[in-house]
Amino acid sequence: MKLSRKFVNDYTKIDDIDTSYLTLEMVRIGNESESTKTLVSATKLVIGHIIECTPHPTSDHLNLCKVDIKSEVLNIVCGAPNVRKGIKVIVALDGCVLPKGTIKKSIILGHESNGMLCALDELGIEQKYLKKEDIDGISELPSDAPIGEDPIKYLELDDEIIDFELTSNRADLLSELGLAYEVSAITDREVKEPKIDYEQINKNIEDELNLKVDTDNVFTFLTKKVINVEIKESPNFIKNRLIACGIRPINNVVDISNYVMLETGQPLHFYDADRLGNTISARMAHDGEKVTTLDNNERILSSSDIVITNGKDAIGLAGVMGGLSTEIEKTTKNVVIESAIFKPLNIRNTSKKILRSEASSRYEKGLDVNRCYYAIERACTLLSMYAGGKVYKGMLEYNTLDRNNKEIDISLDKINSVLGYKLTIEDVLDVFRKLKFEVTEKNNIFKVSVPTRRVDISIEEDLIEEVGRIYGVDNIESTLPNFETLPGNFDRKPRIIRNIMRSLGFNEVITYSLINEKDVFKFTNDEFGLIQVSSPLSEDKTTLRHSLITSLLSVYDYNKARNIKDLSIFEIGKGFSKINSEIIEENLLSALVTGRYNKGIEINNYDFYIMKGIVEELLERLGYKNRYTFEVREFACEMNPYQSAYININGTIVGYFGKINPSLYKEDIYVMEINLNTLFGINSGKIKFKEFTKYPSITKDLSFIVNKDVLCDNIITTIRKNGKGTLKSVNAVDYYEDESLGDGKKAITFKLTFESFDKTLTDEEINPLIDNVVSAVIKNHNGILRDK
Repeated sequence: MKLSRKFVNDYTKIDDIDTSYLTLEMVRIGNESESTKTLVSATKLVIGHIIECTPHPTSDHLNLCKVDIKSEVLNIVCGAPNVRKGIKVIVALDGCVLPKGTIKKSIILGHESNGMLCALDELGIEQKYLKKEDIDGISELPSDAPIGEDPIKYLELDDEIIDFELTSNRADLLSELGLAYEVSAITDREVKEPKIDYEQINKNIEDELNLKVDTDNVFTFLTKKVINVEIKESPNFIKNRLIACGIRPINNVVDISNYVMLETGQPLHFYDADRLGNTISARMAHDGEKVTTLDNNERILSSSDIVITNGKDAIGLAGVMGGLSTEIEKTTKNVVIESAIFKPLNIRNTSKKILRSEASSRYEKGLDVNRCYYAIERACTLLSMYAGGKVYKGMLEYNTLDRNNKEIDISLDKINSVLGYKLTIEDVLDVFRKLKFEVTEKNNIFKVSVPTRRVDISIEEDLIEEVGRIYGVDNIESTLPNFETLPGNFDRKPRIIRNIMRSLGFNEVITYSLINEKDVFKFTNDEFGLIQVSSPLSEDKTTLRHSLITSLLSVYDYNKARNIKDLSIFEIGKGFSKINSEIIEENLLSALVTGRYNKGIEINNYDFYIMKGIVEELLERLGYKNRYTFEVREFACEMNPYQSAYININGTIVGYFGKINPSLYKEDIYVMEINLNTLFGINSGKIKFKEFTKYPSITKDLSFIVNKDVLCDNIITTIRKNGKGTLKSVNAVDYYEDESLGDGKKAITFKLTFESFDKTLTDEEINPLIDNVVSAVIKNHNGILRDK
């Protein structure tokens, strides 16, 4: 919502308050500011009078002008088609800064030009707000414009606009009057609402128009009639305030409708009374019913849309856009005014299908019933003042809402206990006074009368929030807790996993849970149903994901597009599935590596064995050492079946890791995914710590020739079982395939490390263990010890 300083100043005095201070104070009480700007950003402008205008001797479109600016007469060359002697104009002097550049004295085709004659769009006003003649030529000022004065002040364009991003509950701030009340709470100044003042003619609307409401989705519907209006241009102050708030001026009658909406927050709609007929009604649309809206588009409606009718045909979409058949035109003489409140949900659904408008955004958030009555009376006042309209007596009225203020009782103790303040009764009374809430106090209990304009306040907690933000959260006294605190256990295991992954060189990412439907069944062989959003924000965010790997790949694609090729990322998030109509959420850990990594001063490429080592390190640091194995089963088609493995802990598959299928990515990308619900369901062993041995270790390399279908992991398990005692670790360090080994054979070299905490081991003590290991591998895996 845009706050126009000149607009708000009509209701509460702020012309002596600095804009930056006002912005900061509004932010302090909870209203986020997006931007601040001036309506016109030009400098060094003056009103001039063209006293002489002759064609340029060597140009077919330029004119030589003498312009009186009171202090002197300037020679200015101008090429505007409407420049002529006798008109008053906006003159940009030498050194004037315009949005498109700085004006300087110059020589144009041999003639001196000491400035420029300006059109309004050259001053910074967007062309969409201007008439065609204001764009095609220079701006012509009225004959009474004072020569030598500032044209910006004369035209009332000296306004500043603060654009606020409001929270969805503050519907009251979608109006300049609402903003005035908010500003008055900061400045402690009075708010003066415009008076309703118009004369009524001796005719009654009830004699000429019938009102009928045939749906419970209309809460309030009011109509009044104004005749003999004169369609013409609006006064400057109306046009300028519409422009400041982002609305294009059209004519005085239409502009008054928009002006009152901006002023009060209540949208209005004006109908050409002569084209409306003698009935106005509201009902639900029929499925397939059609109406042509003001933008000349035919809309096909459904039964959830509220329509305004003439008793038979739809003439407008309630709360969204009026119909073309009853629009205000240049020939309109008589007007019927509608001020209504509709069910927000219906307006929201209709506007999503048809069009979001200034009106619908206000209807969606809820409106004040008393403002609904005030706005229609305010429109009659302005139509009588600026369109010469004559107002009928009476008003057709349908209302189901309570117009009384909300009464809420709250204690001082409750306010202080929730906020942590030490407020006195006077402090709280002062806050409610600034908010313009009527309040009485007895025995530390406040009885607060909340005006209906504050539709966001209905319970005690709402009042506490108001006290907190107006008194100021920065006034809360800093204190330390006076009770013993204990660390929580809610996310202890995920925190441990995060710390482990970071220590392994990974960066954590957070991605959307919603993905494209076509990606949901990737990286899984599970059977499940889709969980889709009814109103997705985009086509790529329609369905809840089952695996996190697709999300990590989108992060990879993003980085690759920016020439970042080395990546090691992980995410802890939820995977979703629907099984037998039951929605299941599971916590998952996923990781992705690609490119290169630093190993000390060396730079190496990520490969399958590095990812395997990462999995092993993670499981061992979680307490699953010597309890896991890796298995080969049927993998999802997105994985490379020759470089992938499932993770088995105590007979339960908890996840998998491996290389992405080369058919998807030509780069070597390795991923891992572990179901944390399943993993944490398996009891982990206690992690024991012991000091390093002070005796040197002994390493032995053994190379075996085995069949290609023998798994390396199975050989390692055999070595561990038969090494026993002093065998500390076993690692595969080399792999070799060649025809010389025999058909279907491969060679794997293992490094065995032995150590003791009691003494330095000798070959005589190690050799028997080596013999046991060799014998077991030969027996269990049909292996052959390979001579080096």
